[in-house]
Amino acid sequence: MNSSSLKTPYFLIDEDKLIRNLEIAKRLKELSGVKLVLALKCFSTWGVFDIIKPYLDGTTSSGPYEVKLGHETFGGETHAYSVGYSEDDVREVADICDKLIFNSQSQLKAHRHLVEGKASLGLRLNPGVSYAGQDLADPARQFSRLGVHADKIDPEVFASLDGVMFHMNCENKDVDAFIGLLDAISAKFGTYLDSLEWVSLGGGVFFTWPGYDVEKLAAALKVFSERHGVQLYLEPGEAIITQTTDLVVTVVDIVENDMQTAIVDSATEAHRLDTLIYNEPASIEEASENGEHTYVIGSCSCLAGDQFCVANFDEPLSIGQRLHISDSAGYTMVKLNWFNGLRMPSIYCQRSSGEIQLLNEFDYQDFKRTLSQWPVR
Repeated sequence: MNSSSLKTPYFLIDEDKLIRNLEIAKRLKELSGVKLVLALKCFSTWGVFDIIKPYLDGTTSSGPYEVKLGHETFGGETHAYSVGYSEDDVREVADICDKLIFNSQSQLKAHRHLVEGKASLGLRLNPGVSYAGQDLADPARQFSRLGVHADKIDPEVFASLDGVMFHMNCENKDVDAFIGLLDAISAKFGTYLDSLEWVSLGGGVFFTWPGYDVEKLAAALKVFSERHGVQLYLEPGEAIITQTTDLVVTVVDIVENDMQTAIVDSATEAHRLDTLIYNEPASIEEASENGEHTYVIGSCSCLAGDQFCVANFDEPLSIGQRLHISDSAGYTMVKLNWFNGLRMPSIYCQRSSGEIQLLNEFDYQDFKRTLSQWPVR
């Protein structure tokens, strides 16, 4: 199968690029003793879990279906967390997870009896400090509902807890900033941590970013682990799949209204939602920083502000031309939706052998089935 024959839009995951990130993850584990569990909220495309499983220790979730998916398709350790569990949710996951982490002391009190004797029991704590580029993604933002704040902790709950989880980073590329967060956690929560078996430091640590000092991170994690006598976990998502996947689209029209817009057969609203939510322009592989031809890369949805980016090109774009929207794995396939009834991108993986493997494809019946099911009365 040749990529030029594939019908756009589609995602193309590159196995070699994925392995490059995973080798860095492997090195971090060896140097620090930390365990790594894949954050399924970021990337759940289980058709490539065979590549990832040899490198990581398991998965972590943000909802019941992710717990099931991790248990069934990845194995290893299955961590279950949710901001708000129903009793049915807890009953559903307690038998298939290794660690179950509650978001609040009230949830812990209400449901712990369903977990004890089955899974290791954990609680999310909010450290009150964080590293996040946008308020929307900041776990320590004002009035945050995520985890128990230090001044609200009932010390008695720690008598029967096995571990805790902190999550306070979003795309943190600064190892010194992360070490500062570790020191703050030790100072504020150290007496609690000393009695536990494990501590998860959550995700958002971008240790595969070019130039990131993995040795320095590993040393800091090892010191923290030894100081408190705990097994440490990180929950990487983006760090594992960054720069591994393109969303390939085709230019279907070019319109001009003071500025040229190349309309492509995809949409941020439907296929790359975080581009829209966080107002972070996409990157186009074919673009050139100093190119003389400037285009808005606009989507084919009806949402007026739905565009991927503004980009420069060395040559004029043409209808029928393909463009590769880079770094399109994280928070994309897990957020696909059927807005405007647009064609859903297929998902492929280019294996190290050169083979292009189809992982999934969608058609009209998939769209129809999500909205109602026969027979309609």
